[in-house]
Amino acid sequence: MPVMAYDLTGRTAFVTGAASGIGRASAVLLARAGATVHCADRDEQGLHETADLIKQDGGTAHPYPLDVSDRAQLTEAISTAARPTGDGTGGGLDILAAIAGVMHSSPVLETRDEDLDRVLAINFKGILYACQAAARAMIANGTRGSIVTMASGAVDTGGPGLLCYGVAKAAVVQLTKTLATEVGPHGIRVNAVAPGWIRTPMTTRHDDRAQAHTESLMTRMAPLGRVGEPDEIAHAVLHLASDAASFTTGQILRPNGGVAMPW
Repeated sequence: MPVMAYDLTGRTAFVTGAASGIGRASAVLLARAGATVHCADRDEQGLHETADLIKQDGGTAHPYPLDVSDRAQLTEAISTAARPTGDGTGGGLDILAAIAGVMHSSPVLETRDEDLDRVLAINFKGILYACQAAARAMIANGTRGSIVTMASGAVDTGGPGLLCYGVAKAAVVQLTKTLATEVGPHGIRVNAVAPGWIRTPMTTRHDDRAQAHTESLMTRMAPLGRVGEPDEIAHAVLHLASDAASFTTGQILRPNGGVAMPW
């Protein structure tokens, strides 16, 4: 596939969870590929740092401090990003990368309603709201766009304490497949990325000793013998967002080091 298939010059992307980790890496890489990137996150400081990184690299970024679990805020931001410029220089929304998420750990027998509700609100509903707003904008503008959702390796392997997170990410997979069937006739592609263990601020929330233990376990489980980095997942996002994946929809891309190898 020619390198030009990854060129996003003249296209507009909206990235949630852009303040750090996979979201930041994806926003920066999409901008390097030529896209104008609209960045959203509730971490305002991190969000502006990401926007500054893009601008320092010669790209164009617009930050939106917001909570993805707030449908009204997210819909308004995506509608603004998708609005044609009116001067003939472009506009519309070509790419959505719905990445924002949180981690929660509790045994099934100790999981509280508020724990489940919070994780579902951010990890599933936040992606649902983004997909709804982006797909509506793309259909209205006649854009043959790409929607990329963020699932997780947790959908393929069970793990103690991961009920809330795993359930939310499994729901994202079903959303991805269902939406792909519904918007495919409009030329819109919908795919998910399901990473393995990636070293991000979300996964390094433990103390150093616990973190070292977790990474050691994940390293032993992976045929590649290591954990992943945000940039590696960002390249999966870029692939699905670009013309290189023009015949790919309803699929789950698994950059997981080989931890899970489902049919």
